[in-house]
Amino acid sequence: MTQAAFGHNNNETLHNGGAMPVLTLPTGPVHYTDTGSGTPLVLLHANPGDSQDFAAVLPALAQRFRVLALDWPGYGQSPLPANPESVHVDLFFQVLQDWLSQLQLPSAFFIGNSLGGYAAARLAAEVPERVRGLILVSPGGFTSHTAVTRAFCGLQGSRFALAPARWSGLYLKRRSETALAMLERAAGAQSQPAVRQLNRAIWRCFSLPCHDLREAAAAIKAPTLLMFGRYDPAIPADKDGVVAARCLPHADLVILPCGHAAFAELPERFLEYTLPFLEQQAELTAVDMPVLDEARPQQKEVC
Repeated sequence: MTQAAFGHNNNETLHNGGAMPVLTLPTGPVHYTDTGSGTPLVLLHANPGDSQDFAAVLPALAQRFRVLALDWPGYGQSPLPANPESVHVDLFFQVLQDWLSQLQLPSAFFIGNSLGGYAAARLAAEVPERVRGLILVSPGGFTSHTAVTRAFCGLQGSRFALAPARWSGLYLKRRSETALAMLERAAGAQSQPAVRQLNRAIWRCFSLPCHDLREAAAAIKAPTLLMFGRYDPAIPADKDGVVAARCLPHADLVILPCGHAAFAELPERFLEYTLPFLEQQAELTAVDMPVLDEARPQQKEVC
């Protein structure tokens, strides 16, 4: 494993209109995009996925913020971690902390999807001084597991798992240009054998106590916007969304008519809610955001 950070590599190619620098962390090198200027806004993708998943919304966000989009180890341009078949979800949380430390970022906003939402929410709970605000898009960590959900995590963590392209095709309900590009990457680089081993290892963690944020969420004080897709089979709005809203009673909630990745499937609608939220919080104002769906889901779960 590599040990020391060497900072930005200006020889990297451009990506989404911004630099694609690399940092070497104690856990290995990671690539990320760095676009725009101002208050930092960090984008964290799902498993599988990469920083390009945010392509449809990055230009608008970068007009107002310094937007940094990380490629998790093994995805995008970040190389695979050692022993991908035995990776633990804690690695990604450690990578996030080390990356932020190396960059010496001030308190930032975070948009996290699925695994990225889990990492961002956990950071807000455990290292609150790093988080200025959260937008959690179908975040992991709020599933009230049953025998069925545990069995599915076990399936996805095994050699019988649905192929990345097949699974992504089920949870991306709106076939936007960005969603189609996500499906292409799922069928390509994300379907390589070693990357599938990584994917399965992460899935095996999803039903473990370490991935459960329902109690830890009580420590999250940062302004939070929860976003769920009404038709998402992976992290359902009427189940995980209910739990997340209950665990984060100060959060605003938006339910969009899409699947797992609102920023890719319905980018304009996504920005209608995220930009005002971010701008208002950046100005240190408190505004009650409306719920997009017919009503906030009835909160039947107890944290």
